[in-house]
Amino acid sequence: MTAAPDPAAIAALKVALGPDGWLESAADTAPYLSDFRRLYRGATALVARPNSVAQVSAVVGLCARAGIAVVPHGGNTSYCGGATPDASGAELVLSLGRLNRVREVDAAGYALTVDAGCTLAAAQVAAVAAGRLFPLSLGSEGSCQIGGNLSTNAGGTAVLRYGMMRELVLGLEVVMPDGRVLDQLRSLRKDNTGYDVKQLFLGAEGTLGVITGACLKLFPQPADYVTALVAIGGMADAVALLGRVRDEFGDAVEGFEYIPRLAHELALAHVPGVIAPFDHPHPAFALIELAAPKPWPELQARFEAFLGAEVEARTARDAVVAQSAAQRDALWFLREHIPDAQTRAGASIKHDVSLPVARLAEFVDTATATLATLAPGARVVGYGHVGDGNLHYNLSPAPGVVRGSAEERAFLELAARVNRVIHDLVATFGGSFSAEHGIGRLKTGELERYEDPVALSVMRAVKAALDPAGIMNPGKILARRPAVRRD
Repeated sequence: MTAAPDPAAIAALKVALGPDGWLESAADTAPYLSDFRRLYRGATALVARPNSVAQVSAVVGLCARAGIAVVPHGGNTSYCGGATPDASGAELVLSLGRLNRVREVDAAGYALTVDAGCTLAAAQVAAVAAGRLFPLSLGSEGSCQIGGNLSTNAGGTAVLRYGMMRELVLGLEVVMPDGRVLDQLRSLRKDNTGYDVKQLFLGAEGTLGVITGACLKLFPQPADYVTALVAIGGMADAVALLGRVRDEFGDAVEGFEYIPRLAHELALAHVPGVIAPFDHPHPAFALIELAAPKPWPELQARFEAFLGAEVEARTARDAVVAQSAAQRDALWFLREHIPDAQTRAGASIKHDVSLPVARLAEFVDTATATLATLAPGARVVGYGHVGDGNLHYNLSPAPGVVRGSAEERAFLELAARVNRVIHDLVATFGGSFSAEHGIGRLKTGELERYEDPVALSVMRAVKAALDPAGIMNPGKILARRPAVRRD
């Protein structure tokens, strides 16, 4: 599908959407044609902006009959180009931004029903207003949308306690590739009526249909948080400390983030407002947060005593415990601005990997030693959600490399080789090359290389069954043509 869309089909789409429901000028469509990281740039004849499920259904149905590919578009925070059309101009961009209502908050049933275009922040606010918590938390929560969170199976900082987005969903409403509306928008906690159809669309990145609404799980709103930054020796210390914290505090452990010294130094250098909690540097830090549904003064006292024992036993080097909401926010500000700090510092080669928690330290040691030979001088910035095994294992060039210089270009030319080394090691250690950012356009080749061939054949069979014409977000997740698997 590379031919320009039929003008009659475009005219019909405009009629279905109404005068305020579409964009077509170059200036108006430009924000929808490039991904968050500026890795891809596409083209389109029309950006559709429906304001109801009925309009989404009409648009997709018209596209199906006209053979026009549809690229669902949310908050445009994808790291993998999952919401960017190709350069042919033959694909229609379908923005969900006007479907942004909070439909219902069921405080008694701990459920929240929202449109897919509702931002994550708006969903969180709606939950808090009802005395409840929607626990997904991301750095982009002010702009990312629930539909995108669902379509990429987003993770974030609270996976350790609440799970990924897939585990936070009770029901879905989806417009199928032929325009029919699949209504599975239920708040039931128990429903054994055959296949769990909604699961097909979670993590599918819009390749099987367009999510238009979701019923999400809510939880008790924590009344007490205890947050600490603990200085440690490295990843092995972090993994051991995680086990002891969970043994001691159980499900009260809501977050456990790993911050190496270099990540902290980059944040201090490039992001105003980042703090240095300790008087002298340490090799690494663990950001730990506990939460309780009711005021629990003893929790902080217990945690401080626990950390004091860790420091005394030299299993931790030092610790600071937030004594106020402002101090807690400052610790999280440090963690949340590490990606921004690395971007401001210059070029980087990024990886979003997950591993069995018990093998994280071994992976870090092996990968770092290998990269010292492959990319001499490059700096490893490996941080992330150690509580659930998700590591953002990134590389920055050597200190002093100037943005746009020949040295930076030489560093970036190593990306393919570095990616292969890292992803091969991840596979060897029983991990995944894509932990929480999805596949999009960026990682289709990696999926072909590393996924189980039987699983790939099942994915293709599902795609062919639900979207036989291949109009839904083509080229995302599954390559347009099956690639040759390399061993």
